[in-house]
Amino acid sequence: MGESGCGKSTVARLIVGLHAPTEGSLAFHGRRMQMIFQDPYASLNPRWRVRKIIEEPMMFLENKRDVGELLRQVGLSPDDAERYPHEFSGGQRQRISIARALAGEPDLLICDEPTSALDVSVQAQILNLMAELQERLGLTYVFISHNLAVVSLVADRVGVMYLGRLVEIASSKDLFSRPRHPYTRMLLDAVPDLAMSGKSRTPVAGEVPNPLAPPPGCAFHPRCPHANERCRVETPRFLNGVACHAVEEGRI
Repeated sequence: MGESGCGKSTVARLIVGLHAPTEGSLAFHGRRMQMIFQDPYASLNPRWRVRKIIEEPMMFLENKRDVGELLRQVGLSPDDAERYPHEFSGGQRQRISIARALAGEPDLLICDEPTSALDVSVQAQILNLMAELQERLGLTYVFISHNLAVVSLVADRVGVMYLGRLVEIASSKDLFSRPRHPYTRMLLDAVPDLAMSGKSRTPVAGEVPNPLAPPPGCAFHPRCPHANERCRVETPRFLNGVACHAVEEGRI
């Protein structure tokens, strides 16, 4: 999770091979991975019937599955295979995208904000469907989102990104109850207090710097209340699940 522009979608595209890394490498056991994209209106070919959309990955991977059964798995009718994308709502289109991803028999699904373009009530339906499929089919998700409520609901383990780097990794329970990195703390403090507990909330200050010209040292230091001179000149190492000089030095 992280703010817009931090590199979440770039990581997703790197994992599935839509972008080539400028340096380093990516490794995954096997080839069975698929992607669910953010915009269900742009990710489906409007000129193709649903049947052809779902069959495309099967043709490429040389496997054969029943399109009607795949549609049933995502809560649609087998008859929908003969319709075009424009005949469906946003939530239904995302179900088609999920069926297309499942057609490749993946072990790993990369989900790039798959509910952010949908109405709130439809988001819940898609998240419930994904949770059901995960349990039934034994899937692993890399779920990308800037919505903290969604992340807390679906994630077992959370990585927080800032300006192209991971700044904290922890279990969902630990990260939301005991955030360590100042950026993670600021993200959680910005969430409205619907319980009206009286706890003060601090909005995330400042703007995300230009990723093409990041600040020296810790990229977060211009926005961090705990930054010192070391933070301004030295990039923090990732130690024990967090990359922060202040945490390493015990200042926070």
